[in-house]
Amino acid sequence: MADLYSVQDLRLSLADMTAKPLLGAAPRIEILHCLTFTIPKGAVVGIVGGSGSGKSTLGRALVRLLEPSGGRILFDRTDITHLPEPALRPLRRRFQMIFQDPMSSLNPRHRVGTIIAEPLRLHRFDAVADRVAKALDHVGLPQTFASRYPHELSGGQRQRVGIARAIALEPDFILADEIVSGLDVSSQAQVLNLLERLVRDLGLTLAFISHDLSVIRRLCQRTIVLHRGTIVEDRPTPDLFAAPEAPYTRELLEAIPLPDPAQPWT
Repeated sequence: MADLYSVQDLRLSLADMTAKPLLGAAPRIEILHCLTFTIPKGAVVGIVGGSGSGKSTLGRALVRLLEPSGGRILFDRTDITHLPEPALRPLRRRFQMIFQDPMSSLNPRHRVGTIIAEPLRLHRFDAVADRVAKALDHVGLPQTFASRYPHELSGGQRQRVGIARAIALEPDFILADEIVSGLDVSSQAQVLNLLERLVRDLGLTLAFISHDLSVIRRLCQRTIVLHRGTIVEDRPTPDLFAAPEAPYTRELLEAIPLPDPAQPWT
């Protein structure tokens, strides 16, 4: 299987906003340290780690919302690491991101139909109304939802709108960043079922960021474990759960809540 992403020695640093230098720019903190991995076409890859591990920073680098400070990111064999925005713009349709909090990523003053249509118009798609209707159908929302505002929807419905907006552009890759963490258990299951179906039916490649290994186990074929900006494991998900190699991975697994503490998570 060909690789959609090839990441080589990736490094990324951000300005330390807590520092208050008297002169000059704020010092920079390296968030990601020399990460190397691939994401094959059609794969579902989990990126997991605790708070501050760098998983969301990595995700934003993959879709070039953040520019790396070193290394290379190849998307479908095109080096996008430092690609300027005019050259990057045509590629942005092919990699989309679904954000954790749909209330902050959906414009509250726009109706759902407009929210989904806006990126379609930006990328000069034709038959926009038909594509909006098709996207809503893909995520299991009635066509009447096109006239609703985000505040009129439940959390799970808002997240479906975010998914519809992403898939309307017919991308090759979707990055989902903690998209079920704010949902109740029933809504989580529905969104995960939806993602599984979309990956299968649309031929998507998916990277799923989460701090919850039980969700990763359900959805992902392979799991990358990040700790303090470094990859400590990158293995098939069943192997990782059966025999975790890194002490940090074992800590994450031991933190998974169990219905019966007497039963092992394996």
